[in-house]
Amino acid sequence: MNAANGGRPLVGIVLVSHSAAVATAVAELASGLAGGGATAPVAAAGGTPDGGLGTSSELIAAAAHQVDQGAGVAILTDLGSAVLTVKTLLAEEDELPPGSLLVDAPFLEGAVAAVVTASAGADAAAVAQAAQEAYEYRKQ
Repeated sequence: MNAANGGRPLVGIVLVSHSAAVATAVAELASGLAGGGATAPVAAAGGTPDGGLGTSSELIAAAAHQVDQGAGVAILTDLGSAVLTVKTLLAEEDELPPGSLLVDAPFLEGAVAAVVTASAGADAAAVAQAAQEAYEYRKQ
């Protein structure tokens, strides 16, 4: 919950990578760049349960339930099979919290935009839009 938005629940963010280390690092960076106030809940869902490279529907579902406050869960992924895993979970009833959505966005920049926007109290559609707009960021 965020005092800045009247105590309403915040959109949760799940970051899905084939690597637990990458997912955790991006989650830490995005949360750190969100500012000093209340931060939207963020969970990393990287790798396989045994610590290997890959994706795990169980880890993704657990992360989504962990960050769910009732305002929706935005899920960002790194590579193709992570997208397929999330799409499969979304197609199955009751695997993910209501209001969960797969966001088509660059992984790092999109994660930062999503966490900053969610931390400000924006709704799930605005969080998704902010993350998607990260495709337009230019570095020169």
